[in-house]
Amino acid sequence: MAGGGEKKEHLYKILVIGELGTGKTSIIKRYVHQFFSQHYRATIGVDFALKVLNWDADTIVRLQLWDIAGQERFGNMTRVYYKEAVGAFIVFDVTRASTFEAVTKWKNDLDSKVQLSDGSSVPCVLLANKCDQAKEGLVSSAAQMDEFCKEKSFIGWFETSAKENINIDESARFLVTKVLQNDRALKNDEEKDKDRIQLDGSGQNGTKSQKKFACC
Repeated sequence: MAGGGEKKEHLYKILVIGELGTGKTSIIKRYVHQFFSQHYRATIGVDFALKVLNWDADTIVRLQLWDIAGQERFGNMTRVYYKEAVGAFIVFDVTRASTFEAVTKWKNDLDSKVQLSDGSSVPCVLLANKCDQAKEGLVSSAAQMDEFCKEKSFIGWFETSAKENINIDESARFLVTKVLQNDRALKNDEEKDKDRIQLDGSGQNGTKSQKKFACC
């Protein structure tokens, strides 16, 4: 039996995707290690980082962050990389409008290759990175960005700067909150289905089952 003081632990796979040079690695390094460098080499294939969050008094969240190289874009390997992800960040560089133009392709690729167990889209947050520098394009208008995110089914967007540590923790907390909500909702649905199956099967041999609820 579980002791009263035991914490619930969750392990979640989170994708960090977007064009080459948008700062994906810098965002992860800042978030996980509170560190920034101008001199990262381009990620080849995929890289991993683990962030442990003491979410609340009862919950520990372990985030497995998958840093997927921009040059892997829409290749056959992305399906393998995306598998079992429950959340994602798509990153673009506010100083290069071309990286924003690629966001829709990344979102479509994500939605076509991975879904949650109930068939819904993986929650995705759009990060407008390098916001400490001069902006190019749509990101100059918050209202237009809100509209874009609504239209493309992002759960939200943040201006971020890995260099200046702007909105890195906030955007991650926003995504993890949504992931936890989804996880609880899916588990509740599974419990209801389990109870329904037991109740439906209880009268098959003419006697009512005494065990209606399964213990986890």
